[in-house]
Amino acid sequence: MSPQYPAPVALAADAARRLTALRAQRPLVQAITNYVSMDVAANALLAIGASPAMIHAPEEAEDFGAIANALVVNIGTLSTDWVVGMEAAARVAAKNGRPWVLDPVGVGATRFRDETTRRLLALKPTIVRGNASEIMACARIAGLHDEAAAPKGVDSAHGTEAARASAVALARRQNCIVAATGAVDLVTDGERTVEIANGSPLMAKVTALGCALSAIAAAFAAGAPDAFMATVAAIGVYGVAGEKAAETALRPGSFRVAFIDALDSVSASDVATRLRAR
Repeated sequence: MSPQYPAPVALAADAARRLTALRAQRPLVQAITNYVSMDVAANALLAIGASPAMIHAPEEAEDFGAIANALVVNIGTLSTDWVVGMEAAARVAAKNGRPWVLDPVGVGATRFRDETTRRLLALKPTIVRGNASEIMACARIAGLHDEAAAPKGVDSAHGTEAARASAVALARRQNCIVAATGAVDLVTDGERTVEIANGSPLMAKVTALGCALSAIAAAFAAGAPDAFMATVAAIGVYGVAGEKAAETALRPGSFRVAFIDALDSVSASDVATRLRAR
């Protein structure tokens, strides 16, 4: 953390304020996401106070991009037609000055996935959010080093500390925010770096909760002049909700339901008092 950066208490207060602002603004988030995560992502956006739109057709990109406040692009279940829609939506978001989030699910696993990520990175996402292995693979694809991260399917083979150098370098190369999430989450813009230690181990046992986090990051970034602080807030609020859900649910199935409820019920006060960021 750079010496001029706000203290943990100030980070928590800022995240709490941003949660209140999001619920007042109710941003419209276009989510081009994978088949597995559509339900969870849409319900997570609704629960946090945003409005989801699961629109992926390139024919709708221009019209819908004019009204959407933010975009998330998730490459989990790729097909050629969907890539066309992803690129079209990203171009429209950039043209309209809207933030967009890239979630490079499983990048590093196949040539098609790597090439799609390369093309999407060229369209300058505002935020890149992935697990440590995905962030390391994105850095390799961006030409920053030769290490090929080897994810186990869509799971991370690395901890976020291993991805720190890659995340900082990628943020600087892309002029974007990079978030590597795991047991401890790391957010950087290439100069500022924050670690967030909220959440529950159960979050890793429910499919698509990471994908839904990328959608939540898009919602927080909508209309925010500082995408770095918006990303810190999104990940912090999400982690606090995970902790609240784990207080009542002990297994993955019940946790999934409890987590959506926690996103709906998490308050600014919860965030201000429970966020652990440095």
